Amino acid sequence: MGLAQGPADVGAALSPADDGLRGELRRQGILTTSLEELYNWGRRNSIWPMQFGLACCAIEMIATTMARYDLARFGAEIFRPSPRQADLMIVSGTVTKKMAPQVVRLYNQMAEPKYVIAMGACAISGGPFKQGYNVLKGIDRYLPVDVHIPGCPPRPEALIHAFMTLQRRISEQTLRGQGRPRHLDPEGTAEFPVPVHGGHDLVPPKNASIWQPPAVRREA
Repeated sequence: MGLAQGPADVGAALSPADDGLRGELRRQGILTTSLEELYNWGRRNSIWPMQFGLACCAIEMIATTMARYDLARFGAEIFRPSPRQADLMIVSGTVTKKMAPQVVRLYNQMAEPKYVIAMGACAISGGPFKQGYNVLKGIDRYLPVDVHIPGCPPRPEALIHAFMTLQRRISEQTLRGQGRPRHLDPEGTAEFPVPVHGGHDLVPPKNASIWQPPAVRREA
């Protein structure tokens, strides 16, 4: 296996018309790749989710790891019981305002590079409990969500699709420039403010650096 030193590699320099040459080299045991592609290949095939669930969507998440669906085929071999050993948080279920500080605190303890999947309508927007005073209207108010899964509850196939979507996003990341992961950005942050319980609501009510309410335009 030969690794190129620059952002481009020998394989990337080949035009689509040279795909036959790639195939012939592969049959001869020669792989052309770059350090960036190898790095992303290792990351996308070794994602370790954190072992925790919030509500009924967690049952579908558990089913995804069973023999019928076998999420381990995609590299998520083990759900880690400690956030310090995990790099994927699957927010599966209703996030109450009582639980939101604990979810953010667990995220802050996870290893970089880390990702978030919001599983189900409750995790995305509060779901059928959206009007309740005790329910957070979306975990993306405090954490950067990479993939949203609609549904109530979404089936295991939907979680597998979200997992594959996350893998594609990881494959597209670069080691330098605009598309690099947050942990490679000198100005990036690995921790976000943990909300506290105020007199009437969580304080702060949102993480202003990652979420802003949509602008409402009213016609005169």
